[in-house]
Amino acid sequence: MYATTSGTGAAPAQPTQRLSARDQHVWALFTDWCAATDQPPIPATPHQLARFLHDNPAAAATQRRRVSVINTVHRRQGHPAPGTDEAIRRALNARRRARLQHVSALVAERLPQIPIAGWPAGLFGRRDALILALAAAGVGFEQIARLRRWDIIATGDHSAPLLLSVGRERIDLPESPEIPIVSIYLEWTEVLGFLDQNHGTRTIARHFEAGRGLAGFDAAYRTDDRPLLTPINRWGHTPLAPAPLTARAVAAITHAHLSGKAPAHTLPPRRSRPDTAPHVHSIDGNRNLDSHYYERGTQARRNAHQDLTDVTDLLDDIEDRADQLLAELASILDDVT
Repeated sequence: MYATTSGTGAAPAQPTQRLSARDQHVWALFTDWCAATDQPPIPATPHQLARFLHDNPAAAATQRRRVSVINTVHRRQGHPAPGTDEAIRRALNARRRARLQHVSALVAERLPQIPIAGWPAGLFGRRDALILALAAAGVGFEQIARLRRWDIIATGDHSAPLLLSVGRERIDLPESPEIPIVSIYLEWTEVLGFLDQNHGTRTIARHFEAGRGLAGFDAAYRTDDRPLLTPINRWGHTPLAPAPLTARAVAAITHAHLSGKAPAHTLPPRRSRPDTAPHVHSIDGNRNLDSHYYERGTQARRNAHQDLTDVTDLLDDIEDRADQLLAELASILDDVT
């Protein structure tokens, strides 16, 4: 497998035999630098890789190859590839750096315009703000759509970055004054934490409508394999069964906000009922009733009583079926949570 360097003695120094001679030279250069700086070559941190590239300047294509080799060796050893860090990717790709700088500037401009209060605008706003912040950090639309709750970890310290897992790779998403991604993430987890504790859209709607906010409910947020970002319909309802946003929906939401064409997300107007009085039949005081009207009325009531003898049993059966449906719904909600 691997030999060890004489400098560190504990970390692998040579790549596997599957590496080409050219790649072995790249790996040897990296391990020699690690030995000289008294650092293990595996697992290397993104900061360590950035220092290596700084201390060993070369053409952009050469640096990209070095990063590719170091990433390959790390993956083969079961470690996260340090070269997937966004800062290194931007440093090695001028076009990517320019594009993401442009996106970040647009996102920073749009974020203050996105509401995080009010119903249902605040619900949409918190979700969409997280989508924009992730896109500005360089996370692709497909990756955003696939994110599960346990893929992002916040330490609770706003000065520390979010830790994002994409496959086997770990990406640091640092907080910045222009795009406070940690705060944006926590605002969305407040929503999810509230829904984890209180099932039903009406309950969270009352909080938004009363302006009470959701501070503290991020503590109830549970990290599991449910989608991090979900669809929301026009009335503010999220799917009962966990369902993720599609990559196309993530792209559409991002483009709508960056182009300034995002919908306001106001509730549709309720249909007004016709304000017309029911038709009232006038009483004809001059009508004469025959002498048998009382017997006919009594017989009609007797017939109705006989016809309705089964109604009680029918209503009992409906009530039993309703109780059964409620029990099944409670079981589904328990499975979801």
